[in-house]
Amino acid sequence: MENSDLTFALDIGTRSVVGLILKVENGFYHIVDTVIKEHDKRSMLDGQIHDVLSVANVISSIKDELESVHGPLHKVCVAAAGRALKTIRASSAFEISGKPMFQKEDVLQLELMAVQAAQKQIAEKFENERAHHYDCVGYSVLQYKLDGEEIGSLIDQQGDEVAVEIIATFLPKVVVESLLAALNRADLEMEALTLEPIAAINVLIPPSMRRLNVALVDIGAGTSDIAITDLGTIISYGMVPIAGDEITEAISDEFLLDFPKAEEAKRKLTTNSSITITDILGFETDVSSEEVIKKISPAIDKLTSSIKDEILQLNNGASPKAVMLVGGGSLTPELPKRLATKLELPENRVAIRGIDAISHLKLADHVQKGPELVTPIGIAVASKQNPIQYISVKVNERSVRLFHMKTLTVGDSILASGLQLNKLFGKPGMAIFIEANGKSITIPGEHGSPPVIKKNNEITSLDDEIKHGDMIHIEKGENGKTPFVTLGSLFDHIQAKTVTINGITHTVNPIYKINGEVQTNLETRLVDRDRVTCEIPETIEEFLQCINMGHFVAKMKPFSIEIDEKIVTIESFSAKLYKNGLATSKDARLENGDIVFINETIEPTLKQLMKETSFTLSQSIPVLFNGEQVTIEKSITEFYRNGKKLEYDTIIHNGDKLISKKKSVQPFIFQDVFTVVNIELPSSGTNQFILQKNGQETNFQDPIAPGDELTIKWL
Repeated sequence: MENSDLTFALDIGTRSVVGLILKVENGFYHIVDTVIKEHDKRSMLDGQIHDVLSVANVISSIKDELESVHGPLHKVCVAAAGRALKTIRASSAFEISGKPMFQKEDVLQLELMAVQAAQKQIAEKFENERAHHYDCVGYSVLQYKLDGEEIGSLIDQQGDEVAVEIIATFLPKVVVESLLAALNRADLEMEALTLEPIAAINVLIPPSMRRLNVALVDIGAGTSDIAITDLGTIISYGMVPIAGDEITEAISDEFLLDFPKAEEAKRKLTTNSSITITDILGFETDVSSEEVIKKISPAIDKLTSSIKDEILQLNNGASPKAVMLVGGGSLTPELPKRLATKLELPENRVAIRGIDAISHLKLADHVQKGPELVTPIGIAVASKQNPIQYISVKVNERSVRLFHMKTLTVGDSILASGLQLNKLFGKPGMAIFIEANGKSITIPGEHGSPPVIKKNNEITSLDDEIKHGDMIHIEKGENGKTPFVTLGSLFDHIQAKTVTINGITHTVNPIYKINGEVQTNLETRLVDRDRVTCEIPETIEEFLQCINMGHFVAKMKPFSIEIDEKIVTIESFSAKLYKNGLATSKDARLENGDIVFINETIEPTLKQLMKETSFTLSQSIPVLFNGEQVTIEKSITEFYRNGKKLEYDTIIHNGDKLISKKKSVQPFIFQDVFTVVNIELPSSGTNQFILQKNGQETNFQDPIAPGDELTIKWL
């Protein structure tokens, strides 16, 4: 500029461009002049210049008008629109099992890996982009995790896995490049660059206030830009794609107005109790402001809900201590009150802040006050207080340009270079895969070491500050080694097993094999794909097999036969197995020192078997024959095995299949007694005899009953 004490600033918005002349005098900022012009077509979208020529024409028009009063203007202060910022949530994690305790440098590496994961998301989301085409202008940690559980700090922690979730904000480099192109078309040189949310914060929230958790919301026409301060710095930025135009469109829809008249009606709502509107059909109507606000209430709620949701996301789910509203859209009726309610804040914690809140500020008489001037004033003031420039460093001999809007660190230079931090760590040693007793086991290799980072040939850390011209060199960490695993280390818990069986003590030692070959040296090193077995009996059955007593296993089966195609199991003939005095099964686990006792299976006779079943082999009656007690027995059920009739004393084997046949029941007769007694003929006399039953003469076919006295007398 010819007048070096004047500062020319431009606020290039979605609908309009604000030009402003500022002069610093006696410690005060004097707003000398302002010019506001709207775009004649949709040449801006979400902070990105889509039509450089059209935007350049608007800039030239403002420049010409101001130059006609204040002389030639050659340099200008501008801001990259906050609505162009892209906010991404991302996370990263890696295993730390077996590593030393986690340190600050490790935490920074983990966080930068998450930021690079966010860069990758941007590259995938927006076609034809690359991660390093974005400048990271800040990130905040949402949470740390140790082994899946949230934790306050990872420093000095140990475990299996650490993770971090961050929210990172990026500015597309193309936004700045298109801004430079538009200024060049208007014969202007960029004197200073800032971000719109930072510009507003610089004049409304000085550094002394930034230790407070405050949200600044710049509500324009098309978008609402948000910045959050806490702990003495600006922690995050965001944007929602709705703003003042959403309210204007609601008025247009409700009252059938074209957009310019709806915009005019909206601006009167906060100052007039009623407004006069003329719809597209030419009808003029007086409507109370209260009724208009009621009609557009859903649109106001939608705007406040969107702003509330973005604030909570940027502020890790919590409401800030206060919210400042700037920009023309902040004048939307009831907006502060409704936003306070949604954020559960007192009404006096959400307020519209105009330029009257800026200290040491004076305005020319013709300049009208309003919240829409906060950002352009902030841009002009920022050019004096905190001018932002690009600095250049070299990362591994490659030149990298960084957007110097905050203290830049070695980590920032790595992000800007496009180097993937996770690829700079040494790779873990090659894992080996072992098959142990039929199960696949993966034994990981040693961890790789972190990269060695040098700044100007001296060891540095990721949070070290960098300056223009610094040389950053990164050496990849060393790879880990393949694990050293011995046979003994794989089976170090296996011991010999000693068990007492039926009073005799037996000991079985484990048998080790590698790829089928027996091994005696437990220090033998295992290699990838080895098949290893350790044979030690686990159950009673396995132990018996090892000591050559497997024949007992067959005898321990339940005694079960098939009678007339039905399975009958008889417990009294089955084997009994006891471990430490308690009944058990052959599949029971056997521990060192156990005592086992085995009762073998009994194979009964047919008669013994029938006593344990519901079958009746015979019926019998007791009688006296010639003065002696005898029992007469008559078969009523016969059994066959493989077609052969069985006798009472036939041995029945486990698993036999028997067939039963019932005989018709006949009464006992005198003749039946001769089945159980032997008759001797007299040595002298005749062969004639008399049969008697209970002293009375009878015959062979005479029925008899229990207790009858039977005799035979020879004549």
